Amino acid sequence: MSARRVRAGRQDSSAKDRLPASHGLLLAVLAGLGAASPLATDMYVPGLPEMARSLGTSSTGTQLTLTAFLVGVIVGQLVLGPMSDMVGRRPVLLLGTSAFAVFSLGCALAPTIETMTVLRFGQGVAGAAGIVVGRAVVVDLFHGPRLSRVCAALSGIGALGPVLAPVLGGALLAAAPWRFVFVALTLAGAVLTLGIVRGVPESLPHGRRTQGGVSRVLRAAGAVATRPAVLVPVLTMGCTGAATFAYIAGATFVLHDVLHLSPAMSSVVYGVNALGNLGASLLYGRLARRHRPETLTVVGAAAGLTGQLVLLVLASTGSSGLWDTWLCLLVSVSSFGFLFPSLTTVGQSRGRDAPGATSALLGAAQFAFGAAAAPLVGLFGSRDAVPMALVMGTFLAPATVGAIVCLRQNPAEPMRGNGA
Repeated sequence: MSARRVRAGRQDSSAKDRLPASHGLLLAVLAGLGAASPLATDMYVPGLPEMARSLGTSSTGTQLTLTAFLVGVIVGQLVLGPMSDMVGRRPVLLLGTSAFAVFSLGCALAPTIETMTVLRFGQGVAGAAGIVVGRAVVVDLFHGPRLSRVCAALSGIGALGPVLAPVLGGALLAAAPWRFVFVALTLAGAVLTLGIVRGVPESLPHGRRTQGGVSRVLRAAGAVATRPAVLVPVLTMGCTGAATFAYIAGATFVLHDVLHLSPAMSSVVYGVNALGNLGASLLYGRLARRHRPETLTVVGAAAGLTGQLVLLVLASTGSSGLWDTWLCLLVSVSSFGFLFPSLTTVGQSRGRDAPGATSALLGAAQFAFGAAAAPLVGLFGSRDAVPMALVMGTFLAPATVGAIVCLRQNPAEPMRGNGA
């Protein structure tokens, strides 16, 4: 047996030793951590008009609170991911999630729009811990096909967040003022903090932590960022995130203004698309037992791009209706169920020597590209589905190229039976 296999076996054994008694509790907490930021992003959106009146500001002022939150998520991932490589996962998770609860309570009590904007930035930074460190915990504890299946399950649950958040927020706002959305987020942060204490182990032993202080951590993160095998899936993740945010930003206008659907029918469309994404994530988890994640990335990217190219042709010729538009969106949104877990698996496996830094790069690219892409849909108007299809297709095209490059690069970490 080679020295590499011996080391791999030892890593797998140590990973198994660090697993808690209940995998279910661990995965439930990690899923909740991954969903917290998407919920905080969109859950209060239905209450923005009421917030503007309450805080004496304009719609632009309330939109800035959303921008501040997204910027905070990006900054938080870049800082907290590498930090967890240095000090361990649990301290960063506990600090970030408890701070998320505190900032959420502050938002519920904010007296002015300026205070709310600052608090939303802090909430984004704190909430980023759940995304970036939670993903690093998964990489610490799972390997091979098991890593792919866990990433698929968590990705599927996380994909429901942006769809369910406005629905949950709308239901809460129907019975209570907008501040109660942040009270609910405060409670969620408190429950997740307790879940970390009870169900998430310290997955990074002292011997595997980055030594040498902050400067060493930054150098390690920079080294990962310049590694082509990691950089390609990171950029591909960014393009996928951009396509996702373009869908979130554009679908509302297409469904309401172009197809003239009622809010109830629009919710059905969103719900079916979310179920398609979840189903694709579960299918990916099964296929990952027999196929390389790089191969499944190509499948997902090609399917997503095809859906938007067909929609672009139909919308450009004026022949798109409800059913064909819906089908094209369903294909593309479902493809994200392949892309996110496969890119996470590929990127994290190739950057396993610095999981926190790699997770930070993947998450920051996803949100940064997404925040940049969302306004682009509105620049081209909302008379038809062309702007949304054009922006989504523009980003899914390089995502497909990136997926092909990933496939042709050196393979990611070899499969190890059933993993942890």
